[in-house]
This record gives sequence, C-alpha cells and structure tokens, in this order.
Amino acid sequence: MAPAKATNVVQLLLGSTALWLSQLGAGTVAASKSVTAHLAAKWPETPLLLEASEFMAEESNEKFWQFLETVQELAIYKQTESDYSYYNLILKKAGQFLDNLHINLLKFAFSIRAYSPAIQMFQQIAADEPPPDGCNAFVVIHKKHTCKINEIKKLLKKAASRTRPYLFKGDHKFPTNKENLPVVILYAELGTRTFSAFHKVLSAKAQNEEILYVLRHYIQKPSSRKMYLSGYGVELAIKSTEYKALDDTQVKSVTNTTVEDETEANEVQGFLFGKLKEIYSDLRDNLTAFQKYLIESNKQMTPLKVWELQDLSFQAASQIMSTPVYDAIKLMKDISQNFPIKARSLTRIAVNQHMREEIQENQKDLRDRFKIQPGDARLFINGLHVDMDVYDLFSILDMLKLEGKIMNGLRNLGINGEDMSKFLKLNSHIWEYTYVLDIRHSSIMWINDLENDDLYITWPTSCQKLLKPVSPGSIPSIRRNFHNLVLFIDPAQEYTLDFIKLADLFYSHKVPLRIGFVFVLNTDDEVDGANDAGVALWRAFNYIAEEFDISEAFISIVHMYQKVKKDQNILTVDNVKSVLQNTFPHANIWDILGINSKYDEERKTGASFYKMTGLGPLPQALYNGEPFKHEEMNIKELEMAVLQRMMDASVYLQREVFLGTLNDRTNAIDFLMDRNNVVPRINSLILHANQQYLNLISTSVTADVEDYSTFFFLDSQDKSAVIAKNMYYLTQDDDSKISAVTLWIIADFDKPSGRKLLFNALKHMKTSVHSRLGIIYNPTSKINEENTAISRGILAAFLTQKTRFLRSFLGQLAKEETATAIYSGDKIKTFLIEGMNKNAFEKKYNTVGVNIFQTHQLFCQDVLKLRPGEMGIVSNGRFLGPLDEDLYAEDFYLLEKITFSNLVEKIKDIVENMGINSNNMSDFIMKVDALMSSLPKRASRYDVTFLRENHSVIKVNPQENDTFFDVIAIVDPLTREAQKMTQLLVVLGKIINMKIKLFMNCRGKLSEAPLESFYRFVLEPELVSGANDVSSLGPVAKFLDIPESPLLTLNMITPEGWLVETVHSNCDLDNIHLKDTEKTVTAEYELEYLLLEGHCFDKVTEQPPRGLQFTLGTKNKPVVVDTIVMANHGYFQLKANPGAWILRLHQGKSEDIYQIIGHEGTDSQADLEDIIVVLNSFKSKILEVKVKKETGKIKEDILTDEDEKTKGMWDSIKSFTIRLHKEEKKEKDVLNIFSVASGHLYERFLRIMMLSVLRNTKTPVKFWLLKNYLSPTFKEVIPHMAKEYGFQYELVQYRWPRWLRQQTERQRIIWGYKILFLDVLFPLAVDKIIFVDADQPQGNGWISFLENRILGITSFKTEIPYQDLPNDMIYQVAIKSLPQDWLWCETWCDDESKQRAKTIDLCNNPKTKEPKLKAAARIVPEWVEYDAEIRQLLDHLENKKQDTILTHDEL
Repeated sequence: MAPAKATNVVQLLLGSTALWLSQLGAGTVAASKSVTAHLAAKWPETPLLLEASEFMAEESNEKFWQFLETVQELAIYKQTESDYSYYNLILKKAGQFLDNLHINLLKFAFSIRAYSPAIQMFQQIAADEPPPDGCNAFVVIHKKHTCKINEIKKLLKKAASRTRPYLFKGDHKFPTNKENLPVVILYAELGTRTFSAFHKVLSAKAQNEEILYVLRHYIQKPSSRKMYLSGYGVELAIKSTEYKALDDTQVKSVTNTTVEDETEANEVQGFLFGKLKEIYSDLRDNLTAFQKYLIESNKQMTPLKVWELQDLSFQAASQIMSTPVYDAIKLMKDISQNFPIKARSLTRIAVNQHMREEIQENQKDLRDRFKIQPGDARLFINGLHVDMDVYDLFSILDMLKLEGKIMNGLRNLGINGEDMSKFLKLNSHIWEYTYVLDIRHSSIMWINDLENDDLYITWPTSCQKLLKPVSPGSIPSIRRNFHNLVLFIDPAQEYTLDFIKLADLFYSHKVPLRIGFVFVLNTDDEVDGANDAGVALWRAFNYIAEEFDISEAFISIVHMYQKVKKDQNILTVDNVKSVLQNTFPHANIWDILGINSKYDEERKTGASFYKMTGLGPLPQALYNGEPFKHEEMNIKELEMAVLQRMMDASVYLQREVFLGTLNDRTNAIDFLMDRNNVVPRINSLILHANQQYLNLISTSVTADVEDYSTFFFLDSQDKSAVIAKNMYYLTQDDDSKISAVTLWIIADFDKPSGRKLLFNALKHMKTSVHSRLGIIYNPTSKINEENTAISRGILAAFLTQKTRFLRSFLGQLAKEETATAIYSGDKIKTFLIEGMNKNAFEKKYNTVGVNIFQTHQLFCQDVLKLRPGEMGIVSNGRFLGPLDEDLYAEDFYLLEKITFSNLVEKIKDIVENMGINSNNMSDFIMKVDALMSSLPKRASRYDVTFLRENHSVIKVNPQENDTFFDVIAIVDPLTREAQKMTQLLVVLGKIINMKIKLFMNCRGKLSEAPLESFYRFVLEPELVSGANDVSSLGPVAKFLDIPESPLLTLNMITPEGWLVETVHSNCDLDNIHLKDTEKTVTAEYELEYLLLEGHCFDKVTEQPPRGLQFTLGTKNKPVVVDTIVMANHGYFQLKANPGAWILRLHQGKSEDIYQIIGHEGTDSQADLEDIIVVLNSFKSKILEVKVKKETGKIKEDILTDEDEKTKGMWDSIKSFTIRLHKEEKKEKDVLNIFSVASGHLYERFLRIMMLSVLRNTKTPVKFWLLKNYLSPTFKEVIPHMAKEYGFQYELVQYRWPRWLRQQTERQRIIWGYKILFLDVLFPLAVDKIIFVDADQPQGNGWISFLENRILGITSFKTEIPYQDLPNDMIYQVAIKSLPQDWLWCETWCDDESKQRAKTIDLCNNPKTKEPKLKAAARIVPEWVEYDAEIRQLLDHLENKKQDTILTHDEL
C-alpha cells in the first residue's frame, strides 16, 4: 500500500507543476547546456606500472628493486586484461610492499599522474643517447650501445678505458657495496619480457660485484593516448556586457557533444532525482522535466543590492552549519563554486546569532595568536601549514606520504590517539645551531684581558652600559670579556703575517676585544730555535712573558713580523734574534733559543689543541668560539667579519641584559661558553655528514640474531630491527635510569683501530649522563675463533657481566698490551678483574661461537654498506661512517649533545608520562627518535585550536581504532580559497582517515559580491574510468546547469611553473554566450612547458649580473632556449619539459666575463661548471646560481664596451643584442611590432591592425604576439596569413613571476603581461620595437615617418605613444608627452583633428556604449575593406581544410 501511495504523491507533485513546465517550453526538458575543460600533458600517457615503480623508489631503493622483481613480466597482462583489471593487478602487486594508507596514496598519485614526469625524464635521457634502431631495450656501457645480451661481456672488457657516464640523483642503482665498478645502464620498459631477460643477466653480475647496474625507463613505442592531468582550477568568470565584446562573424556552435546524465545535478532543492528516477523509472521523462524546471528557477542572477550583500558570508555559514555534518563540506563546495546562482537564495537565510558571536570570539583569538584576519584561509595537516596560494597537490602528496610513514611507525610502536598527536607536533631543529668551540683551554695564550689589564681601567664595568644608545656601527667599550678572538698561529705559513698585523690593529686601537693565540708549531723534540723560526718565536715569547709580561711579549712579536722581508712574508730565526738583541741586549740569545732552553715547555699543546678541535686546514680563527668561513680568512675580510660579529653579539648581549639573564655578577666567559651550542670539538662528520637513519621498528618478522640463513633473506628494516632487539648494552651504574641516547660502535675489535674506538667510547661513558653503549662486530678477515679472540671476550662479557665490572673489563680488553698478550698465547681469564662472574664468563667465552659475528658483518654489509673491518657509529638510529679518522671521547660527547638536544629531550618528556616500564623506555626513545629525525627538515608545526566550537566549526570525526590525520581548516565560505579547499577536503576524505575541524572565518559588512565566477577544482581520489570499463577522458572540469544569459570567460588556474595553452575549442573561450551555442562548450588545453625558474647573483657584489644570459639544452643540442637575468631579484625563466638539461652561460660576453661558482636546486655537484638540471616532477623547480667575474674582467660589463661608456643603458642593450645575435645579420631593417589580443573579437582586430601596418610600410615587418591567450583558431591561421602577406611573426610565451603581485581578473593579467614584456622580457635580439594595441588601426603614414628615423629601444621608450604605461614607471623609463595627433580617440578628440591623426584608438564611449565593431566601421573607412579581405582569406582556408578532410575520408 505504501509504494502505491508514494507513487500517487510523486504523480500529484509532477501534475501540479505541469503548468509551470509548459511555460518553460520544450527546450527545458532537453539536457541543459554545459561547459567542459580538460588539460593534457604534451607527452603521451606513461604506463602506470612504471609510475608505481617511481612511487616505490621514493619509499626506498630497496623497495624499488623488490617491487621490480615481483612485476618483471607483468606488462604481458596488459594485452589480455582490461585497463581496469590491469590497474587493480598493479595495486595488488604494490600491496605486498605498502600499507593501506600508502595504497590509497598510490591511487591518488596515479590520479594526478604525479610520477609521469619522472618516466618522461628518463625517456628524454634515452632519446639523447640515442636508442639503437628497432630495439625494445638496450644497454649503454661507457658510451657503447647494444641491444644484444650476448654482447655485454665484450663491451665490459675495455669499459674502464672509456669515459664513465654521469649518473643522476634519481637514477635507480642496483644495491651493491661497491661504486667504482664499470657502469651498465639498462634502458628498458619494466614488466616486459625483454626487460626481464636483461635484468636477470645484469642483476646477477651486480650481485657478483662485476658491474654497477643502473636502470632507466625507456618505452620504445609510447602510448597513442593523451594523458589528462588534474590538480588545477577552472573558472567561468562573468564578464561585464557594458560594451559588446562578441565577434558577430562567429557562427553558432553546433556540436553533438553530450554530457552523461549521471554527471548532471543530482540533488536540486532537496529532491534526489537520481534516486527518484531509479524508483519510478516509468516517470523518468516527467522527473527530468521537473528537474530542469527547478534548475532553471534556481538560476536567478539578479544583481543584489548593497544591503543584501552585507551578511552574505554569515548567511552562507548559517546554511552550511545547519546541514548534517557529513554533507556540510559538500554544501560549502556547491555554494562557493556556484555562487552566482546561489547568491539570491542565500539572502533569504536568517543568520544564527550564536554562530556570529562565536565566530567573532574565535576570530579575535586567531588574530592575537596567529595573525589570522577575518576572511583569511589556512589549512593545517598534522599541524603543518599547507600554503593556500601555491596549492601544490604534488607537494601535498609528498607530505601525506611522509606523515603516513611516521604515523604507521608510531602505531607499530603501540602509540595511538592523543599520544601520537603529541609526537607529531614535535618540532625538530636538526643542525639549527652554529656549533662553537669552548675557548676555556690552557693552550690559548691571551695577549690581553679587558677585565684585568690597566690599559682598560677607565672603562665602565657594568653590563647595563650595553643598554645605552651608541652611534650606528660602533661597539660599546665595557671592561668585560664579551668579545674574544682566537688566532691559530703557524709561523711557517705566510698568512701569519696578516694575523699578527690584524691583532696589532685591534690591540693598538683599543677595540674591546680579547685576543688569544694558539701556536701551532713543530712538535719534533730534536728541533730547536736555532733552525726553526716557530720554535724560536715560542721560546722568545715565553722568555719575554716570564721576564716582563705577556703584553710586552706580544709587542715584541709584532716587531719581529715588522722585520719580515716583503718578498718572503715568512718569519725567520734572524727576525726573532734581531728583536731579542735590540730590545733585550743583556739576554743570552742561545740560552733562550738554544737546545737547552728552559722556555720550551708545552710547545706541543697548541698543535695538540688544534688537532683536537677538528678544525680544517689553517688558517683558522674563532670569534667567541665560532669558526670563520674560509673566504673570510684574508686580512680585509677578517677585519670586517670580526667587527660585524662584535656588533651582532652586542645586540644579543643587550637582549640578555634586558631579560635579566646577564648581569654584573655573571662571569662573561662562562656565560658565553655554557650555552647549548658550545662543544669541545667540531667534527664535520658528525655535524655535516649526509644523514642516514635506520628504521628500527620491527614488522611481523621474527628471527634469531644467530640464525644467519634466516637473517640473510630479511630486508633492511627487518635486519635493523633484529639487531636492535638483540643488542646488549653498557649502561650507567643505575640500571633503572633511562638512557635517552643509544650509541652503537661498529668495528673489528681484533684490530688496533677498533680497540681505540672502544677505548674512547668507554672514556666518554665514564662522564656521560644520557648514553648507553652497544657493540656491532665487523670482522676484517674470514671469521673463525682464532681471529675473534678479543671480540668473543667483549661479547661474552656483555652477555654475563653487570655494568660496573663490564666497563672495567672492556677497558682492559681495549688496551693494546692485553691484545698483544692474548695473541701471544695468554689465556683471556688472566685478565679478568675482581668482582666479575668468572665462571659465567669462561663458560660463555668457550661456547659463544661465531654466528653472531657473521650476522653482524652481513648487517654492516647490506644495511650500513660497510666493507669488512670498516668502522662506524650509530646514535639513536643515525648512522655515521665509514670513519676515516679516530673518534675522540669529545666526539662522542658532541654526538650525544646533538642527539639529545634535537628531539630526544622532548621525546623523553612524553615517554616518561606514558607509563611504559623503564626496561623498554630506552629502546622506545631510540626507535621514536630514529623515526622522527629521519624526516626531512620542515617548517614548524602549529597547534591551532578554537576557543569555542559549538556553532561555527564543522567537526568530522575519524573512523575509530585507526590512525588519523588531524586537519584544521579556516576559511570564509564565499572566497576563492573555499572554492579550492572544499574539493581538496572532499578528496582527502576518500584517501585518508581524517579528523576535521573547519572554522567559518566569515567577513562581515560586504559591499560587493565576494565571488564573480563559477569554479571547479579538478581533482579525484583515484583514476576515473568510464562506462563499460573503457577509459574515459579522465579528469575534467564540468560546469553543468549554467545560466545562459551572462557572458562568460573561461580561465585556467594552474600550479606555479605550468605554461598551458588552448589547443582546441568549439567557441570563443573569452566570450562564452551559452544562449548562442547548442549543447556543450568544450575546451582542450595542453601543458606546453614546465618552467625552470631561478635567481642569479654575483657572489662579490651580491647584485644580479646585468645582462647575463643563460642557455638550456642537452648534450646533443646545447642551446634549446635562452634567457636573460632580470635586474629584479636576479630572476630568470626558461621553458622546458621533463628531462635532464644542461644550464650554461651563453657563449660570448656572458661566458667571457663571468664564471659559475655555485648553485643550489640542481642535480650536479656545486663545483661543476655545466649545471645539470633534472625536471622530473610537476612541482616548481627554482634554482639559485652564484657567479663571479673572471680574473682580469672585474671592470668589464656585459652591457657596455669601452667605446660605449658614454651611451645610455638602453643603447647598451641594443648594441649588446646585436652582438649576441651576429648570426642574424639582416640586409634590411625589420620593423618589430608587439601586440596582445584575447578573444575572437580582439583577434579579428589584431589581424586587421596587422594588415593596416603592412599596407602602410615597405619595410619588412615582424610581429611579436603574446601566445598565452591566443585561440587555437588564430594560432592555426597565422602561418597562412604570414605566407600570404609576407611578414614574419613570433609567438612569445612566459609566466607571471611568482614574486610579482598576482592578479585574478583576466584583463588586468593581460595588461600586466604587456608591461612585463616591454619592460624586461622582450627579446634581446630586437633592435626596434613598437607596441600597438590590437584595436588601434593605423593611418596617415606614421610608420613611414618612423622608419626613416633611428628607432632603437630608447626612442621606443620616449617617442612612441604608449598610453598604457603605469604612472610609477616614469621613474624608470624616460616618457615624453607627444602631440595629440599621435593618438586620436573620438571620446576626447574633435572630428577636425582626425585628419591629422597618425593612430586611431577605438576607445570605449561611455555615453553611447557603441560596440567596437560598429565604431571601427564608422570611424576608419578602410577597416571594412581590410576586414573583408581577411574574411575572404579565412573562408578560403576553411574550404581548403574541409576539402582535405573529405579527401582523407574518401581514402
């Protein structure tokens, strides 16, 4: 009975609307008109299997090769399976190596084709080889190619004599312990039989350490399918129709393109039409008609009154907040993306006053804490800020992958919920400190003391004087040792002369600086002062200091160095003797300098201290313990650097005095040296080595550390976890204490180097507060009982002894005399110490076996990549090695300090409150630290909360019993950010488990419409497949049910670094009038280029090098594109695509005057002059390039010659560009004209303007046209027009630099591009250039007038009418006002002056609103003639095209 009733209700409802439906007319029942846009890559679709392999490679190189083994011949299923089945098969294979979250992220990566550029990059590298003809796969062995497996052996024979290939950072190297092997690069398509055959041979050779095997993707027959992209926005903006901008020659678009029913609006005004049509299929037509009626009635676009706008944002928020929570974000998406047709209905919503009050309270709190203003948008994922302006989906994917890795690791450690949130919000500050040396050392000879010397007795002593104002650049003179300079003096080197001069300069000018010397001298006991100037200097210094004082000793040294000959610069014994004899005539020179001198004590301490500091080669100097850079080591640089650091330190000290942490009772030196960043030794291995972290978190695999055969087959993570689980430790005396830092030392302890490492580690353990020590054995030779005598003793002791006795016994075994005795036949039991459990030790020592050493050695080889016997150290999972030099106890202290002060201290605080038993706490801290610290350093995490969440925050809870991402969103529902963010949140909700809080950050008192466009953000959680398992067009922006009356403009909003062009459209995308079209408007775009951007600076001047040119190319085609460095920010921009490119200085003056001395963001090492840049991602690529002038070219300028110094800058550019492009010698001058057009009407004007120019000059003409906004039709026609009328043309294309203010309104963007081109980006080869508006017909022979003059760039800037230059440019460009005849406009000029007009501007008339087409025909009589002529040409081309199509069809 119920279904029948429901049917009656539906029929009644439909019947009651019959009258309304009839009024709408039959057209309404048909599917409504729509607009679709999609974007394809320029390269063909790349195989998903290869993209999956790149996803794996980002996980780890090991996973890449494991995945590769699993899918060796998977591509054969491509022929037999459907696309959808093959896609699922790839996911199933990937699932063997990924958790559920990462499988979802792989689907998302497929959806946005994130790894396609990486595949295409390898394809371009292969094309540059180039591939041998007809090969499915081929190998390159040191420049020799073959696609025959049986030729590999022959090519390897002499490979070492040929050049070794360059390997990229993204290359896939087969895991091996040796790098210096012949390199075999396989170019092949993963998953094919050919690949599999090559791989079996090459992997076997790599495992035998015969070759270094590198795999690069190569697809011999790329797909014929286009690859459609996502991650961009599409906007349908509503245009003003005050002035008609439509081209009346445009024929109504008739297209059979349809949009599938299921993509049409399903829910309309509360009716779920999809469901209704399912239930009442017999009423389908009536329901469709009713649906269309409701849609049309919903499309009211009457402009709102100002008073209706004021609360619109709060009204939208009220409607969203009143919706069930799971639909709220979808509703916000609908309102924001379709605002023009939603606005009217929003005005009828009553604002929830509780919501308004709560929003305002939260806004005040957000403004105070985070400087977030009403209307601002922010998005935080696990506290990490996602930049809403850039909105780079590819970076978001990377972030989700990393976050997923850490969250799964924490979950595997048993951490969930709030505890996980605490760990995620930890901010790592790895290497934030500049580490400084402790200068409280006896080997530093201080030549003055500000606190005690009489020289400074008149200075104030109170540090309060620091707060008194001083003149800029000066340093307060206070009698405290706040500033300390240490100079390392080696009299045998030339630099010492400069150091002594500098010390004298500071001392004699009473600079408030304590100066100390470390004498680095000859340590040979046999050497004396008679034949070594350094020893003589030391003995003389000690004599004078003892007999008089240290200040006198320093003054004498200065005198000695004043006697050094200018051509030598090195002190001699005679210089020392001369000063001693002259200044101290009664002294016995040889008693002081000779072999029996009593003034030679502690000569070696300086050299010892220098070695212990870990500083690099001399010269070296320290300011308050901080080393100077190598380039600061000459006297002028060092003087300025010292003074600058003193000024910086004064600011720091002022702050500390103000805060009360520094006062008159504080010891100045202790205050400076007790800071966290002060260390006893600076070891570059510890501070600056590449960070490699072990993953110590166990998977489900269990294995005994002595079970070598099982251990052999484990992957790196499981091997590391087994080692960690079975490690024994030397701890502090109190076993219950938490050891927050876990140190493992790796060595062959049966070798002296290993025992020395153990000795220094034990020395550190005596004073350590936080560390525990574990041992990993890496024997040098074949493992047996004889050559592991010491190692077995160490192991047995760890297994049987308590901490106190263990430390003492290990110390005994670390001594060389113990090892010598044991190897000479002494029993190890003779070295046991009192208190040890001797029986347990002896029993274990005799039965321990060598299995554990084999397992440890395999771990060192496979995971740490150490060869047998090589040493290393692991600190909380961070591996350092191989160690090339001794590690001192001070190094262990430094390592402990860095490890503890990074994250460990915070982790320990959290762990202590978690209720874990102390036995497991140290392990737990080690594993969490290894996991957290392994992440790349990122921006800070923010802990964003809201004061109140009852009425203004959408809260969506995550699925229970699973890890979740914490998402905080702040957005005004009526903003462009809401249009983008809502789609992202909808998609994220399908990929990851999220806990969302979305705050309505509404603006009040709106005075204009907050949005003027329809918007779609193209993004899906996984690849879209069409009906019947056939791949669809893929990601597409669909605008359904759009009102037909407004005039619309279609805009693409793409990620930074994308250059996109329209390749096909069935109407004028600048002026879409749906009532003039039938059915669907389609727009096809192509990603033409990925931009390579950068900034370049002169290292010396720190300014952009004016006029410097770069080229980008490949080894076979060195120059593909070139560019000039701008004066603004040293910015440059190059158009490229995925591949490996070489960035060079342009041949000519750029290369002659400058050299590249450093670069960041590239693939190559900083010392390579040819910069290799790899584009393998959709993400922006920004380089930093440092250059400096060649020696002897310091005074030369790229933009000037010696004979040109009197010319202006623009003259210089002009002559420079002529020189650069000598190859383009022209017999005649060419008239260069630049113009911009957008939309069919202005393109029509542009063609007419071009013809009018050609009709008014006999000079050859070249047109420069901005390509970014030209329609496909125009680009198709322009070559034919050029051929017909005999002109040259060039389409220029560039992207608005990110550092310039971004515009959103299309006309302002186009206008900005015009300025940008004319001001900085016009081609350097152009000698003459004129800007002409597209709607500016030419008259009265002005071109003839100009072409007889010298028209360079200067005259363009000063003499050509350029009404559109902004006012503020008059300060950069000399602009001269010209008579009115140069630009006649009907709006402000009379008819009489028209006769003299040189150019006519078809400016809009605000009184008549006359369309430009009409005005042009009326004002410029010849316009109609030109228009008709061009129309004739276009018709001819169209007919020719149709004939070609018909002929092709017949064939």
